[in-house]
Formats: sequence, C-alpha cells, structure tokens
Amino acid sequence: MTATIPPGAVQGEVRLLIDGDLGEAVSGRRYDNVNPATEQVLGRTADAGAEDMDRAIAAARRAFDETEWSTDRELRKRCLSQLQTALEDEKEALRAELVAEAGAPVAVTHIAQLEWPLTDGLRAPMALIDSFAWERELPDTNLIGPSHRAVWKEPVGVVAAIVPWNFPFEVTINKLGPALAAGNTVVLKPAPDTPWNATRIGRIVAELTDFPAGVVNVVPTSDDAVAQLLVTDPRVDMVSFTGSTGVGRRIVELAAPTMKRTLLELGGKSAMLVLDDADLAAVLPQAGMGACMHAGQGCALTTRVLLPRATYEQGVEILAEVFARLPYGDPADPQNISGPQINARQRDRVLGYIDKGRDEGARVVVGGGRPAHLSAGYFVEPTLLSDVHNSMAVAREEIFGPVLTVLPYDDDAHAVRIANDSSYGLSGAVFSASLDRGLATARQIRTGSINVNGGLFYGSDAPYGGYKQSGLGRQGGLEGFEQHLQTKTVGYSG
Repeated sequence: MTATIPPGAVQGEVRLLIDGDLGEAVSGRRYDNVNPATEQVLGRTADAGAEDMDRAIAAARRAFDETEWSTDRELRKRCLSQLQTALEDEKEALRAELVAEAGAPVAVTHIAQLEWPLTDGLRAPMALIDSFAWERELPDTNLIGPSHRAVWKEPVGVVAAIVPWNFPFEVTINKLGPALAAGNTVVLKPAPDTPWNATRIGRIVAELTDFPAGVVNVVPTSDDAVAQLLVTDPRVDMVSFTGSTGVGRRIVELAAPTMKRTLLELGGKSAMLVLDDADLAAVLPQAGMGACMHAGQGCALTTRVLLPRATYEQGVEILAEVFARLPYGDPADPQNISGPQINARQRDRVLGYIDKGRDEGARVVVGGGRPAHLSAGYFVEPTLLSDVHNSMAVAREEIFGPVLTVLPYDDDAHAVRIANDSSYGLSGAVFSASLDRGLATARQIRTGSINVNGGLFYGSDAPYGGYKQSGLGRQGGLEGFEQHLQTKTVGYSG
C-alpha cells in the first residue's frame, strides 16, 4: 500500500446484525461512508432507525435472559476463539478498511490501530474465563444460626458498547472482549464515520461463529437520537462509552433514571514532563509521534510538553526540527505517521484552536494551517505552538489534532503543578536520566496511566481509564473485566 486507496478498492459490509440476522434497516435508509484522505465516498452503510435499535435491544435482552450464554463458559470461549481466528484470517482486509474509512496511517495499523488489539483484545479476557475467581467462600457465621456464605460473580446483562471513530477497531475489540467473556450480551454502536470495521465483525459473528442469536448486535446509525436509545432504554443494563467528556457527561445524565452502570473512557490533555537531567536531543523526537500520531486523534496522546525554563528555547528548536520533518499525508503511504482529520468539521475545529492560540499569544513555530500540497482530504499541518502558558485554551482543552503546545517550568514541583492543573487526568509521560526520579515524579501525576522513560503501559491486560473528567471506571485487565460483572453475596445453611 503505497498510494491513496482508490474508490471501490475496499468493499465494506453494509448490513446491520440484529438477532443473528444480517440485513438492511427497516426504513431501507443508508448513509455515505467517506474516505477522509480523499473526500470520496467509499460506499454506503445501512442507517439504523429507532425500530432497528429497539429490535437489537430486545434481541440482546432475550439472548441474555433465555439462552445459555450467561452461564456457559465453554460456549463463550469457543465463540470468542472462533471470532479471533476469523479476524486474523481477514486482518489485511481489515487493515485496508481502517486506512480507508478512518484515515489511519498504515504504519499505525501495525501498532495500536490493529495489530496490538488483535493480538490480545479477545485473548486476555478469554484467559480470565478460566482463571477468574467466579466464586469465593466467606467465613461461616452464627448470627441467627449456622450460616455458610459465598460471593458469586455474575454478568451485568445487556451492555451498550458505543465506539468512537479515532481508533475504532481497537476500542471495539477491547469492549467486546471483556463484555462477552464475562457473559453479557452486547449492542455495538459504531461511530457513523467508521462503520465498516464493526459491520465486518457483525458478518463474522453471523457467518463464522457459534454465537447464539442476539448475543452480539451491530447497529450503525447516523442519528444521535437513535443512539441515545441505548442510554435511556431500561432493558440495557450498562453503557460502555469511549469519546468526548461532553458526551460522557450527557450519558451519565440520561442513564441516571434507570441507574445504569456506566464505563466512560473520555478526553485527555496529557503532559510529557522532560526533567532537567533528561537528554533533550534523545527525548524530544518522541514528542512528534506522541502528539501527531494518527493526526493527533488519540485521547491519551501527550499534547503538552513541559520543558525546564533554562533549556526551553533549546528544546523548542529541537522540536521545530522534529515537526518540520514529521512525515504526514496519504495514510496509505507507510512512511507517514499522520493522516487526515476524520471529517471537515473536525479539521475546522482544529484550525480554530490554532487561531485561538495565536489570539491568546502563542507562537506558531511550525505548521498552523492546511497543507498547500494536499488539494483533497481533511488535512492539518503538524503544528508546534510555543510561548504557551497553562491558562490558554490550547493548553487546557482537548484539540484532537496534530498540535503540540510547549510550556516552561521552573522546578520539578512546578512541573507537577502544571501537569495536574487540568480538568483531565487520562495519561502522561515523564523523562529523566534517573529512573528513581522519573518514577517518583510519575507518582505525583494525577492520571490513570503514565509512561516513564519511554516505557509503555498499553495492553488489553492493563486497566485503562482516567481520573477527574477523563472518565469513570477502567477498561482492560482484571479491573476492566470486573466492570462487566455484578456481585451477589449468598448465605445458606444445611
């Protein structure tokens, strides 16, 4: 893959999956799936309406209440293993699909967009089916007579999995894995901008696995009101959402009347702290990838770099060279790490933040606009902003574009205060010549994950989520598995 994928080269699955059947929306409506690198229509996708969503929720409810799915662990392992095998068989088609519909650089599909989650997104929770402590005994009591006691772990029920467009397969597979392994049924609602990776999973489930009808339902829709039914319907027991903090707040409000469990992985404004003993020339080139991978469309990306004031200008010069050479453009070109924004609205939003930064006094060192050499596609130049202070919008708000802000600090305590002076708390990074110093600094950062000296926390066996307005709960790992379970305490005699 060395050039933009031409129209027709990727043929996505257009059908919904509801109650084991692949088909069109009741209304017959479809909507366009657009390649963000070319602005050309890739194809069309069935556009679910309220009737379709109602059928999907009903199917998931029936499958949970009336089939053996929630109790038969061997069935769950077999079905998830079949899904894993089929996804591996279709990996290259899935890769091309992600490049085409998400604008994901093909290089990034070899890491977090595809390869990493495909490796363990299903396997890690499958392993827990056998190793997890589904039951445990408590000490006997004699409060009103002899009582034996136990704790049982049981699935929550029907889970609504609502997925964003930025890392669609990665998020989808890391939602499906624990939800299904724990014994829940799922209604999967992909982002309207990136439906085909999800509808592919729907086709695989229907045609190549033994999942009982209704256990997995895949319902793309362009209508927010239809998607909202997943949050308000009392037949849905849990909402697992990845996306913006604003939408996350709204989900909490809408879910409150039915007391749904919510798992929310939300926005971030992560800081990369470069301590004064770190080698700037060795460390700072990583900041380009950290901020601009997949056009900056990642909630855990480090979009604030904090430099010692004494070496601030030197650091900005190094970063300017990094950004000037950063490969971006056609996502099908394996040399590029940054592709287009997902749509015109997101491109204009990013450009608006850059303008706001200028207005607030930030200096645009590199980039700052639309690339002149790319006549089509929703591209923004990799942009470096210096002379930034932490009260600016570009330092406080999630831009979700290839924009890095650089802030000075006076000492370690000041750096930590700047990093923590944020409504977000998702991730971050620390670099130091001393591992002990780096780890000690990491302990002071109020985030749900952090990398030290280039180490990487990522993995489906690792709990992932945020402090503060970066979310509720954790996805992945033992903690993420338990998010999808209820706890029942039992007393019995005899």
